[in-house]
This record gives sequence, C-alpha cells and structure tokens, in this order.
Amino acid sequence: MFRAILLQAGATIISTLVLGWFVGTRGAISAALGGAACVLPNFLFALRLKLAASRPGASYPANFFLGEFVKIVATVGLLVFVAKEYTDLHWPSMLIGLGLALQAGFLAFWKKS
Repeated sequence: MFRAILLQAGATIISTLVLGWFVGTRGAISAALGGAACVLPNFLFALRLKLAASRPGASYPANFFLGEFVKIVATVGLLVFVAKEYTDLHWPSMLIGLGLALQAGFLAFWKKS
C-alpha cells in the first residue's frame, strides 16, 4: 500500500515540475496542492490500516470501511479548502495534479515484487 502512495507522491512531483514549466509558479503550486489533497489522506489511511492490522482483536473490515470513508471526506475537504483559500488557483493544473495522483496508485498493482 505504501508503494502506491510513493507512486502517487512521485506523480505529484512530476506533475508539479511539468506544469510549473508550462504554466509557471501558479500552475506548480496548484498541481502540488491537487496532488497533496490525494496523497495525504491516502498516507494516513495506509498508516491507520497498518496499525489496525498489528493490533490483536481489531476488526480489520470495520477499520477499512471507516478509514475509506474518512479518506474520501478528507480528500473532498482538502479540495474545498484549497479552492476557497488559494485565490490564485489554476484549476486545470490542480485537476491534472489530482488526476495523476489518483491514477498513479494503479501502477503499484502493475508490477509485482
């Protein structure tokens, strides 16, 4: 699971650099914020699952579904916060950063090792 998060962080960094080159600082910050809105809740979710798996007697399915719900709410909340607080937001860059971070997690399942 942490490999998927590492790939998401890498995709966020790459999109930040590329969009910063094309759009400028505004695009780089917007892409970084979009990617971070995905990576941070995913990291906290993976950390919670790892801790729940190591506790004896913990209900893993309950932790998974509760954690997934909190992750989705946190992602949407971070996106709303970014949209309201960062007045110089470049929407296409933010959406590209978010989209690449969301899709990068699927690359972790592509290579098994």
